[in-house]
Amino acid sequence: MKIGVPKEIKNKESRVGLVPAGVRQLVQDGHQLYVETKAGSEIGISDDEYVTAGATILPSLEEVFAQAEMIIKVKEPQPREIACLKPHHILYTYLHLAADVELTKALMKTGSTCIAYETIQEANGSLPLLVPMSEVAGRMSTQIGAHYLQHDVGGKGILLGGVPGTRRGKVTVIGCGVAGTNAIKMAMGLGADVTAIDLSTKRLAEMDDLFDNRITTLFSNSMNIEDCVKQSDLVIGAVLVPGARAPKLVTRDMISKMQPGSVVIDIAVDQGGCIETCRPTTHESPTFMVDDVIHYCVANMPGAVAKTSTYALTNVTLRYARMIAGMGVDEAARKDPIFRPGINTYKGDLVYQQVALDLDLTYTELKL
Repeated sequence: MKIGVPKEIKNKESRVGLVPAGVRQLVQDGHQLYVETKAGSEIGISDDEYVTAGATILPSLEEVFAQAEMIIKVKEPQPREIACLKPHHILYTYLHLAADVELTKALMKTGSTCIAYETIQEANGSLPLLVPMSEVAGRMSTQIGAHYLQHDVGGKGILLGGVPGTRRGKVTVIGCGVAGTNAIKMAMGLGADVTAIDLSTKRLAEMDDLFDNRITTLFSNSMNIEDCVKQSDLVIGAVLVPGARAPKLVTRDMISKMQPGSVVIDIAVDQGGCIETCRPTTHESPTFMVDDVIHYCVANMPGAVAKTSTYALTNVTLRYARMIAGMGVDEAARKDPIFRPGINTYKGDLVYQQVALDLDLTYTELKL
């Protein structure tokens, strides 16, 4: 199969869909690789390294799309990329369609088959291709929150860990999945006073054990969330419903009760966000204020640590890239039930039911 790797063009997105080791593996499998020039330059990967791995370097994303049958990316396609998608293309990337009806309609119109990293799902409900980026985003959220609590950048002037004789910063993490757990790990490492909120009592028990009863765990309901939000210096939203729009658990009224200079970060913003006052921002302009509370809602947080993120991502995406390239989408879906939910659009049809429900679009059952 002919496989293309374009340079990402989303705002401040420096990750790349494949590192040279991934290219080398796919070439050894018998495939042809086309990489856009300087695709990995921002994380220190040169064109020469891709050539050494067996790729052909092309001067533009348009030429990459023109040559390739499968496109391997990181983020959802931008308008310039969508214009290059044709019915024969297989797009393999993060999509997060449940919060973006216009993107979904545009991808359907291309007639292409689009596979979302974030909806490839194991029988136990885990999302193996989302895990590394959730780990990165979770850890980043705490360090970013700690930064914006500084008075020089508009925060209330709180050090999360405090010092002897002062109170520690209060951190509330809503959602104890991969991202939330990693946010808590970082907050605990900084010495913060941490509360974890989740719907699953089983997960809360696991969190108690994991952190040796050094955090407060609370069941997720509106009263507990409101009480914690108004007392917190930093609130991190880390709610994920696989493939679906995140529920709004933190309301505008709750935000208005926080002290000026507090910080909220919504890791789930690319799925619509779980905080009512949040909207997607970019690394170029990452924050905004609502009721004197700092909001950080960058939809591609891991792009800020692009080198770590790219290598972590390729570790998990390469398996399915090889599967798709080796046997095609249809056969891969027949043989691996974990892969099948990853197919969001199939030859232009929307075949992921939850996205269709969230966006009020026509759902078509996947028929291979």
